[in-house]
Amino acid sequence: MTFQEQRTHWARLLRRPGFRFLFAGMFISLFGTGLNYAGVTWWVLEQTHSTIEVSFIVILVTLPGLFVPLFGGVLIDRVDRRYLGIALDLTRGVVVLGVALLAWYGAAELWHVRALMFVLGIGFAIYWSTTNSLVQEVVEPEQLMGANAAVLIAVQGGMMAAGALVGFVYARLGLSGILAVDGLTYLAAALCLLGLRRGHHPPPHRQAEISPTIEAPLPTELTEEAVVPPIVEPGLILGFLSDLREGWRYLRNEPRVFAIGLTYACMMAGVLSANVLLVALAHDLLQAGPHGYGYLEAGWAFGAISGGLLSGVLVRRFSPLAVLSTALATLAIGHALFPYVSLLEVAVMLNAVFGGCRALGGVLTQSSIMALVPRRLMGRTQSAFSVISTLLQMAMSFSLGWLAKSVGLPIAFGALGTLYGVAFLASLRARALLRAQVSGLRLG
Repeated sequence: MTFQEQRTHWARLLRRPGFRFLFAGMFISLFGTGLNYAGVTWWVLEQTHSTIEVSFIVILVTLPGLFVPLFGGVLIDRVDRRYLGIALDLTRGVVVLGVALLAWYGAAELWHVRALMFVLGIGFAIYWSTTNSLVQEVVEPEQLMGANAAVLIAVQGGMMAAGALVGFVYARLGLSGILAVDGLTYLAAALCLLGLRRGHHPPPHRQAEISPTIEAPLPTELTEEAVVPPIVEPGLILGFLSDLREGWRYLRNEPRVFAIGLTYACMMAGVLSANVLLVALAHDLLQAGPHGYGYLEAGWAFGAISGGLLSGVLVRRFSPLAVLSTALATLAIGHALFPYVSLLEVAVMLNAVFGGCRALGGVLTQSSIMALVPRRLMGRTQSAFSVISTLLQMAMSFSLGWLAKSVGLPIAFGALGTLYGVAFLASLRARALLRAQVSGLRLG
């Protein structure tokens, strides 16, 4: 599926009540997440003065992505995704507020923060795939491009607001204030998902689906006032292994989807593991303090919002995969040169460029995946790529932390640029496979 002819009708998207609530929930949730991640990262560096300890925090956040998606992907494809998202938000909100109380009374220790990030990682390992799958449910197929761009804008808008405020919040309220705000945002995001739609809507069964791009009819709605619906579909445990095998078999038989997913996984691994180096860049090289670190994060988010807004325009003028490859090449080369920047203002602008490239990569890869993958397999497909991304994130986070501490930031940033280079090569592979398919169809 190509996207050159699609136009992003923002008014049409936002007129859909379900999408409005999803957009608001993502913005609020990621605002809190941005505060949490930046605040915790800076707190750990202040307490330990070690990039290796910072890398452990990143690893703890990503570690659940190795095992949770194996169950989470099947769960996402079996239960009402709205209820699942609400449960995840409420659970994470309660846990974060509990640690905020410990920090308020001066009782929070490093192991408390480590445990918190591990629990949040468990939730995030399911939540992101859940919300991506919800996008496919609440918009029309022809609006997937615009919907993915809008969701990315919501995510990065929340992160940008968090980046602009985190330094001031941390300086005045410390870790307890950061965590308190984050906990409340989880509760607010759960309310947004509650308003997304009414009734029980599990994903369609395999026999109900006609094609990857045609919506299957929804089951008869059961109103919440009339009956308490079953949250989990009967037979979940018995069908788990069968569903898991079906998901992996699908990926083996769809090299186009796998190549696009590998591109996305490598890119996301680079985005998340880069935080190990970004905090060290602000602290050691730029000596900018928590405010400077916040400005770097805000610059990234501003660029991501801009990239999301421009994605529709660019893919109408150029080949989508050419835009994707150019963005990844920019990330690869730019990160290799990043540690040689000595001025905070230049670093913020460069990070904004990186954010724009990440936005283009995210929108194009996710839109392609959603266009190619059937709804009933979306959760398992997203979770499979999450596992790949997690493996790469863990390896890169520890390696980057060690390289930054033992060898130097330039070498560490060079390794990060190499990972983006792998994503670039995977995008070229996806481009070649799609071209081969088009040529085959023309010859046929």
